[in-house]
Amino acid sequence: MELKLFIAGIIVLIIARIMHYYKEKKQELKNSKSFMVALEWADTIWSAVIFASVIMFFIVQAFKIPSGSMHNTLFEGDHLFVNKFIYGFHVPFSDGKKLLPLRKVHRGDIIIFKCPDTALSSEEKAQGITKDFIKRAIGLSGDTVEIKDKNVYVNGVALVEPYKIYEEPGYIQPRIQIFKNQNDYQMSWEQGAFAKSNLPIRDNFGPIKVPEGCFFAMGDNRDKSFDSRYWGPLEYKFLKGQALVIYWPLTRIRIIK
Repeated sequence: MELKLFIAGIIVLIIARIMHYYKEKKQELKNSKSFMVALEWADTIWSAVIFASVIMFFIVQAFKIPSGSMHNTLFEGDHLFVNKFIYGFHVPFSDGKKLLPLRKVHRGDIIIFKCPDTALSSEEKAQGITKDFIKRAIGLSGDTVEIKDKNVYVNGVALVEPYKIYEEPGYIQPRIQIFKNQNDYQMSWEQGAFAKSNLPIRDNFGPIKVPEGCFFAMGDNRDKSFDSRYWGPLEYKFLKGQALVIYWPLTRIRIIK
């Protein structure tokens, strides 16, 4: 989407320059008043489009919540504005490089990101489909994350999470250990192997260590979220921004926390 917006902005700029050329030739067309009026309007419209393209590419992005994984913080159909520059400006045509970040990701941030390949089905990969996910940053680089009977522990300390909900009672207990050792478990998780397995990791998971330059992301609706428990660590390069404000529906306009 960002690449499309960037290309669209370039095309608009070229068209605007062409229109400007004709504007400079207005003396030759001074007898055509209607043409001059149309030219003025076109110039104004194209300037507005260019400005909007820059805003959308570098500063904010509109986003619509597609699923219920963030209940009760966000609901299906909520329309958001995303702060795209807080974690750094994306460098066009680069592999996720960012410049001039205002700050690092904090634990508890609601982040929007391009979903990793491990979160896509074989059919989606074959068709070149990409998705944007929205989750909450729970574990940061170097953190040890573990889930025991639905409670999340980071570096051995239970997190206080007033935002989380559970839709299903009871716990899914872990099956017989099938991994040779902790390193085997860690490697399988990092490779996204849990996304394509039937392992009961929803309520009891880990411990794992979040790799350098990565995050552990989870939905607030813990029983209904396809997140880092399954598809593995989220790399920094996939970050698109932080959820900023709900702007639609009108009854739910608010700053997101």
